[in-house]
Amino acid sequence: MNQPRSPFSKQELIPQEETLEILKQKGELFIGIPKENQFQEKRICLTPDAVNALTANGHRVLIESGAGDAANFTDLDYTQAGATISKDTKKVFSCPLLLKVEPPTLSEIQFINPQATIISALQIKTQTRAYFEELAKKRITAIAFEFIRDEDGNYPAVRSLSEIAGISSVLIAAEVMASTNKGNGLMFGNITGVPPLEVVILGAGTVGEFAARSAIGLGANVKIFDNSITKLRNVQSNLQQIVYTSTLQPKNLLKSLKRCDVAIGAMRGRDRSPVVVSQTMVEQMKKGSVIIDVSIDMGGCFETSELTTHDKPLINKFGVLHYGVPNIPARYPKTASVSISNIFTPYLLKIGEDGGLENSLRFDKGLRNGLYLYHGILTNKTVGDWFDLKHSDINFLIF
Repeated sequence: MNQPRSPFSKQELIPQEETLEILKQKGELFIGIPKENQFQEKRICLTPDAVNALTANGHRVLIESGAGDAANFTDLDYTQAGATISKDTKKVFSCPLLLKVEPPTLSEIQFINPQATIISALQIKTQTRAYFEELAKKRITAIAFEFIRDEDGNYPAVRSLSEIAGISSVLIAAEVMASTNKGNGLMFGNITGVPPLEVVILGAGTVGEFAARSAIGLGANVKIFDNSITKLRNVQSNLQQIVYTSTLQPKNLLKSLKRCDVAIGAMRGRDRSPVVVSQTMVEQMKKGSVIIDVSIDMGGCFETSELTTHDKPLINKFGVLHYGVPNIPARYPKTASVSISNIFTPYLLKIGEDGGLENSLRFDKGLRNGLYLYHGILTNKTVGDWFDLKHSDINFLIF
């Protein structure tokens, strides 16, 4: 009786060598950190501890002299952490990988080498078409850190800076009300026998949550308004206590604004913040009360808000003090720098481990979400639509 024929040849049945995945070659990064020159920007992307972690892993860091001074990090701190300090701005900008807090200006782009990579904020609302055209000419690869997502789908940079802004808004209000600052002389803190301050917070996002957390910690009565029931429910849960929450009903809102000592605006919109408090409402607020409009960088959610600066932060309208400084975290540059550095450092170490940015972009969807230029090709649809520029899908470019 004939044996059934095997579908495999004798050669194929012999054990074969196993093909192992070839390990990615670890890459050495050469990082340049120029000094921030934009108005009132005092933050720096990496702290000395972060630089130490990078240099210990074989990466090189070149920092412009004085870049960390405003955040109370000296050149000596960075030198001791393994960085090289240079007074030559052009030399720092010539590094293949640049880190900045603010996006580079048109004049700074001239210093950047072709095919370089830059990681900074994008701040799309303040940009011009010329900015993207200049970067494209030099075939720059650019990542906006505010668009980078983590593994949970959140935006870590935006959340960290929103936490700082939320806490700061309450600390600023406490300062403004002191009589030494020509305030109404009221103090946060649940003093025995003294009625607590009334604080109204517009918006139940990260800024609103951390403003509420700080105000409650200082003994204030807090009322939070938002049109999202889900956000209101989440803020109740995160604060782990019952606070007054309401949707934005004009009658309830006006009643609360008339009684409050501090009103904090923390509402965002797609193109600009919704204006939820009219001039008529502000006119009915108590004399000496304070408005902190954290949303001012997107137009503000109080009709009477105006842009102010850290040097002259307050304007008085209808007896109500208005604070409208757009870059609140810059008041606390050291804390903000540590926060930004905590986000940058793991990504930089991972890029080195992956053998360069190309590989990291291939495997990390969250980092890819922050990419808006890839070798001069615009890859961000929002930017393309906003400035009427042609864009391409990054997934077709890197795979």
